[in-house]
Amino acid sequence: MELSLTVNGRSVSADVEPRTLLVHFIRDDLRLTGTHVGCETGYCGACTVHMDGKAIKSCTIFAVQAQDAHITTIEGVARDGELHPVQEGFWERHGLQCGYCTPGMIMSSIAFLDENDHPSDAEIRHAIEGNLCRCTGYHNIVRAVEYAAAKMRGEEPPPPEWESGT
Repeated sequence: MELSLTVNGRSVSADVEPRTLLVHFIRDDLRLTGTHVGCETGYCGACTVHMDGKAIKSCTIFAVQAQDAHITTIEGVARDGELHPVQEGFWERHGLQCGYCTPGMIMSSIAFLDENDHPSDAEIRHAIEGNLCRCTGYHNIVRAVEYAAAKMRGEEPPPPEWESGT
């Protein structure tokens, strides 16, 4: 089937098998390998991308369902060499260890912060509960999202816990 969509601001057309999952189209056809394949059941969130501004798990839809959609992957988040505040937060607050969940976690966090610019700790934890991380215990991921929220509001992020003694 013929597929036309926009990925990271670039128009893309391809002939795809109707059963091709969006995650496989992104990784295999477009060679955008930042979107990870984890469980392929929608449980882990490693494949999270934005479709028309909403976070989706790209292993749960067929590529042809994205016809005429605007898709953003982790590769399309940074602008003009500048990290997105959520990416910066993960860097500054050590929100990753092995990094496998990180792209999906960042994509979910960006979509969340687009809707809630002043989240509580509990709201952040609820927002990322669809993304599994086996390494970090989530604490520094939550701190990374808090950092990003402050940056996106134009505020100075709170100091890291190891500097503030909290």
